[in-house]
Amino acid sequence: MAAEDTPELLHVQRLFDQQKPNSAIYNFLLSDARVTSATKGTVKARLQLLRNHVNSRGGLHGAVSATIVDWIGGMAIASYDLREKTGVSTDIHVTYLSSAKEGDWIEIEGKANKVGGTLGFTTATIYKLDEQGQPGAIIATGSHSKFIKV
Repeated sequence: MAAEDTPELLHVQRLFDQQKPNSAIYNFLLSDARVTSATKGTVKARLQLLRNHVNSRGGLHGAVSATIVDWIGGMAIASYDLREKTGVSTDIHVTYLSSAKEGDWIEIEGKANKVGGTLGFTTATIYKLDEQGQPGAIIATGSHSKFIKV
């Protein structure tokens, strides 16, 4: 096991691989997403934007950003205590700050700010990667609450 292959990373990768075939929206929008790191309560992933990620004007579609906030929040909750079920959404909020286009790479960071017995509260940030592959401009931020006592 490499230093970056934490138990949380292995768990989240396995869980995501199990979810994709059972979720039409995740399979359609996030099939190429790669979880790159995970520690307790924090998950990072990368995705190259394709035609199905952009709106009619060529920018990252708002619904895709909201889906990403939903997904990464669940993965952050799963990384918190290696749970199998990531809950159901009770509230989601996305703030759009800039955009990205087809072909751009994005990095997604999700954090489980609080995981209780009934609810989980997460935040997410979507970054556009710069030419060096480093997080640059923030595209969107989000907060997401989930009912996790399922």
